[in-house]
Amino acid sequence: MRPIYLDHHATTPVDPRVLDAMLPYFSERFGNAASRSHRFGWEAEKAVEHARRRIAELAGAEPREIVFTSGATESVNLALKGAMEAYRRRGNHLIAMATEHKAVLDTARRLERAGFAVTVLPCRDDGLLDLECLEAAIRPETVLLSVMHANNEIGTIQPVAAVEEICRRHGVLFHCDAAQSLGKVPVNAAADGIDLLSVSAHKIYGPKGIGALAVRRRGGAVSLAAQMDGGGHEAGFRSGTLNVPAIVGFGEACAIAAAEMKAEAERLAALRGRLLERLRTTVDGIALNGTMERRLPGNLNLRFAGIDAEALLMAMPDIALSTGSACSSASVEPSHVLRALGLSEAEARSSVRIGLGRFNTEEEIDYTAGRIAEAVRKLRALSPVDG
Repeated sequence: MRPIYLDHHATTPVDPRVLDAMLPYFSERFGNAASRSHRFGWEAEKAVEHARRRIAELAGAEPREIVFTSGATESVNLALKGAMEAYRRRGNHLIAMATEHKAVLDTARRLERAGFAVTVLPCRDDGLLDLECLEAAIRPETVLLSVMHANNEIGTIQPVAAVEEICRRHGVLFHCDAAQSLGKVPVNAAADGIDLLSVSAHKIYGPKGIGALAVRRRGGAVSLAAQMDGGGHEAGFRSGTLNVPAIVGFGEACAIAAAEMKAEAERLAALRGRLLERLRTTVDGIALNGTMERRLPGNLNLRFAGIDAEALLMAMPDIALSTGSACSSASVEPSHVLRALGLSEAEARSSVRIGLGRFNTEEEIDYTAGRIAEAVRKLRALSPVDG
């Protein structure tokens, strides 16, 4: 029996409908989308542009604003490095939240080593950005703010419209990492005034290795310094032969999400509530990290008093869970997101991230609740909680 998969923030399985759409572009429709002199290239280009429109529609952007990348990490690098380099004469200051993905924080540190000024903002204990703190951090030389749409560990959805209003008032560019939000909750780059939007396919049942950066071109185009040269593909922002099968898959995944997102969000929220209720009635000393009021529908991040989360996961090899971001799994440090909420190191190390997804069932949720309760009781019996 394969483990029950409840780690959908790390990645998602490719939807069979997405795979079916991709397969022809590995074989009979194998053309290079940049080949403009024959039918093979035209066919590939047509498929790419169709996918670009589908992705743009889900992201609230224009098709011409979509720049294909290898994933959200590359999109973040292009957004932050590209903007700071392009606008260096205007200023040298970047602001990011302490709970951002490592793709943002590590890129910010690289920029800091290159001579840029970086401010990392704390968050409230519910994971939300303190808007007054943001306003106070902006300087005349501030070029860019990076705030993720929804957090990959605690699922907190930030008030992006309010953030954009502050950025607009101060003339600051707004980058938003929406890798976890796209296709799960409404994302609209145009309506929310987002200048740079990073997204990825493998978080929404598409293939790994393909993402996009939406670069605002409406009402005054955003400038970026390209980080990859060689041919001028993607309007000069990102050179390289396009991964046509993956792009087609990304487009199909976005189309499916656009059609099913509302109903799926309601289903996931119900499954999440079912799991949380069963755990709260069978496990003592359980607490929620983050807020339920502004949270991704499939996310739970729970801490279990007196329990080491790694030991808990090892006690349940039949259930795939995690203790935090898959992109930080090589680190032995506790989650920087949970520490930013004000949790102690022990509390952070007792926390488990649960990510529900499209193919999870009520039976799996009930089984998981029972297995967690059983494992917690056994671990506490081995090392009783004081008091």
